[in-house]
Amino acid sequence: MTGTSGRGDKALGRTTARIAAGLRSGDAARLLSRLSTLNIVEGSVRLAAQAFLTALPLLMTVAAFAPGGVQDLLADSLRAVLGIRGDTLDELRRVFSATGTTRNTAGAVSAVVTLVSATAFSRALQAVCLRCWRLARTPIRAAVWRWLLWLVVWLAYLLLQAPLRHGFGAGAVTGVLLSVLSATLLWWWSQHLLLGGRIGWRSLLPGALLAGGGTVLLSLAARVLVPTAMERSLDEFGPLGPVFTFLSWLIAVFLVAVSGLALGEYVASTTWYRRSALGRTLTRAG
Repeated sequence: MTGTSGRGDKALGRTTARIAAGLRSGDAARLLSRLSTLNIVEGSVRLAAQAFLTALPLLMTVAAFAPGGVQDLLADSLRAVLGIRGDTLDELRRVFSATGTTRNTAGAVSAVVTLVSATAFSRALQAVCLRCWRLARTPIRAAVWRWLLWLVVWLAYLLLQAPLRHGFGAGAVTGVLLSVLSATLLWWWSQHLLLGGRIGWRSLLPGALLAGGGTVLLSLAARVLVPTAMERSLDEFGPLGPVFTFLSWLIAVFLVAVSGLALGEYVASTTWYRRSALGRTLTRAG
């Protein structure tokens, strides 16, 4: 019995040693090294802060100059994404319907300034994409129009969330499928745009699938968890309570998105993905 136990311990030790060696030198080691180099948590927090400080004021400015139907669509879209209800939803509708004061105070010039300031959000996202693919920065003159275009498309995408989540009347299941598809397309196009077309579409697809699918799944979970958290924070801390909850949710969203983009770059660089992509190309050519 002792000899059998000793041989079993030696076999277990050899197996453990092989696994440890594989983790130190294999694909897993390369993945962990890449994730550590990218500082995913830091990048996610920076993106959440930029979204909160620059993109949110842009939404309020757009709502101030938009007709009532667009204001309602924007509030409904945020409700569809976060599941906001009750007093928090009432506060949100009041914010987006306060057109008079905001319009008189801001004016067209301030609206343009807000739009330009909001490019800090798209610049931060571009920096994350560049780090994922280890690319040099794009010259400012060649990147400004990309930042502005990305913001415009992002705003349009956000406005469509309410009808999209309901499948344009076709039901919740269709809505989920359309949400995953649209989110994947958005992240796919966003990478290509912000990277200046330096990475091929096929290589960008894994990151788009992971980021798009991950953020939609997180949004589905948020519709269950966030409303209760916001109402509790509103009762405990007043109007500032939901702000902290919303910022925490933004950090979680970008943590999932940035992790998806980083993992996508890893998947696209693996031998098996390159071979499968090359095989599909050769099959189409034949």
